[in-house]
Amino acid sequence: MQKNIFESVTKSESVFVDRNIMSQHYTPDKLPFREHQIDEITQILGNTLNGKRADNLFVYGKVGTGKTVTVKYVLQQLEEFSRQNNIGADTTYVNCRTHNSKYKVLLSALRKFYPDENFIGFSAAFVYEKLLEYADRNKKHLVLALDEVDKVKDVDELIYALSRGNDELASGSVSIIGISNNLRFKDRLDPRTKSSLCEKEMVFSPYNAEELKAILNERAASAFRKGCVEESAVNCAAAVSAQESGDARTAVMLLLRAGELADKSGLSRVSDAEVRKAKSKVEEEIIFNMIKTLPSQQQLVLYAISSLVFNRKGVRSVTGLREPGVLFSGEIYDEYKRVAKSLGETYISSRWYRQYINELEIYGLIITSQSGKGIRGSTRLVRLGFDAKKIKDVLEVELFA
Repeated sequence: MQKNIFESVTKSESVFVDRNIMSQHYTPDKLPFREHQIDEITQILGNTLNGKRADNLFVYGKVGTGKTVTVKYVLQQLEEFSRQNNIGADTTYVNCRTHNSKYKVLLSALRKFYPDENFIGFSAAFVYEKLLEYADRNKKHLVLALDEVDKVKDVDELIYALSRGNDELASGSVSIIGISNNLRFKDRLDPRTKSSLCEKEMVFSPYNAEELKAILNERAASAFRKGCVEESAVNCAAAVSAQESGDARTAVMLLLRAGELADKSGLSRVSDAEVRKAKSKVEEEIIFNMIKTLPSQQQLVLYAISSLVFNRKGVRSVTGLREPGVLFSGEIYDEYKRVAKSLGETYISSRWYRQYINELEIYGLIITSQSGKGIRGSTRLVRLGFDAKKIKDVLEVELFA
């Protein structure tokens, strides 16, 4: 009888005890080096335990700085304490990358508060009123965590409605925790929306090498078999991540992929050699994940760049020679406006466009320089930091799906 093709997988030795602990979706019991942020958020949300509305809070920071996991941890603790002590605080978490409109965000929130009811098909106004009714009737102080809040297409309407909804409540309240990778997100809100927020802000800074090393050692102790991860592997993953981004997610993913390589090669230990081999694959994963979390307008700018690079031969100098992959800033802006119009999106001003270009360069997605000898006039030149076709393919799924 022919052996099943999965038999070799189940019988093979692995360096892992629990691979899921190295997943980016895993929430650890302890959050080292985020104690200060936990305490600050706890103080803000503590008002709900005293029958008061909590201040709105906006949390910023680069990918992998612990924003989401910290907020989720505090919300879990708040809900647990409220339930044990019969206090009227209730929370929900909404991933705005998945629920990217005011209507979808409110529907997602209502599923938590009305688990046995289905509101799909009802109007946005009805869903909004139902949320306020829940807070008012049950005297609940609601805290809505909106992760990647900048991905909501009608974010101004959503935030304005939620922040002004408290004026309609006789009892209970609604508070927002907005989470974003974009430090300048709030600057793009309508002045009317900003004035209604009365929010507090918090910025999560990147981890340093020593902090990343401690985080990895703690995860590895539970995820891997004892003695299967060499110290050099942890040091290498921490150093690479600290040097490039200070991103704990990258560091954890490096060690995860290194462990997978060790298993595939039949090795009993994970060393720095496996980490270095995993580096290029992980970098690509992280870049594509970053692209997916960009605000839609930045995605449109990046899509315009990748399309032009993929479809054109580059800048022509006065000598007639072309420099492959290099584009004029002005032609990118024209292409961006064309794409935005084709999708029925409003396009940003040239001033905001220049700001987006600066931010994309900070993220390492593009490289810019001033034109010099051989090119007429003075303009900004732009080139992609990664493969144009791969970026274009990722963005087409995000923008046109």
